[in-house]
Amino acid sequence: MKPAFSVIFLTTLLGAGQGLFLALFTHQSYALFGLLPMQSDAFYGYGSALALLFLGGGLIASFFHLGRPERAWRSATQWRTSWLSREVIVLPAFMGVVFLYGAAHLAGYRPAIVTLPTGLVIDLSTVIGVIGTLLSFALFVCTGMIYACLRFLREWNSPLTVINYILLGGSSGFILASFYASSAAPAQTHFFVGWSIIITVLAFVGRGASLVRNARLKPKSTIQTAIGIKHPNIVQRSMGFMGGSFNTREFFHGKSPAFMRTIKPIFLLLAFVVPLALLAIGMFTPSMLAFAFILQYIGLLAERWFFFAQANHPQNLYYQCVS
Repeated sequence: MKPAFSVIFLTTLLGAGQGLFLALFTHQSYALFGLLPMQSDAFYGYGSALALLFLGGGLIASFFHLGRPERAWRSATQWRTSWLSREVIVLPAFMGVVFLYGAAHLAGYRPAIVTLPTGLVIDLSTVIGVIGTLLSFALFVCTGMIYACLRFLREWNSPLTVINYILLGGSSGFILASFYASSAAPAQTHFFVGWSIIITVLAFVGRGASLVRNARLKPKSTIQTAIGIKHPNIVQRSMGFMGGSFNTREFFHGKSPAFMRTIKPIFLLLAFVVPLALLAIGMFTPSMLAFAFILQYIGLLAERWFFFAQANHPQNLYYQCVS
């Protein structure tokens, strides 16, 4: 498939924003149970504002993928059958909850909602945080299922697609939270770095598993099955036209096999290996955490490009060659 950069920026920016919110509320949950010191409202509030910036950036990027942006609202009407439609509904709902979570902290409005038998007080920000966490995971699932539900694109048609969207977004967001904490709450940096390392390792394993799976896929449709001839030496050299077409532009990335082989180790290094090394160094040198986030984000852009390009649409048996 041909990667669309608007979708690449959409999914990577949303992932970072979702992961950052999950990191903030994870810290508040630890603090609620007395496992960590509760931070100031400003820490959670301004952290939520930062998450909203990334979510807003993703939302803006999505409009560049629409042929008629003024009709975007109509996509929400197909929520019964379309994962894209569900994503369109969940995204603004999640952004609204992140706004309320940040506003509740910045305004200092956190009235007690309920007191548990153990004496634990659940306030308004905790309730909003739980709702936001559920919506964040719902958004990850909606985004991943847009691709995982396509049976004819076998590289995407796997639970690993959804799992990787969750883990990659979580890794990006927690690394961003580590950098944010290094300046806003330095004493808590190790907490976020520890979780960043765990989630990044899991993301590395998950993405590696999908690469191994996809490398072992055997195409159900071949040139032989397309024309009903079983000869082993049939080669498609031209689709019969002298120029490209909608099919060659929209369903094939147009890059060489050598380029595809090169970009894979590059994104594995930038998205996983280098950030893990910088996170380990960042435990002692917090300034390295900024580089960890920036380099991983560049790696995630390459990873997402490869994710889209690797999916081989069956129509490319005929349309990928122009001569």
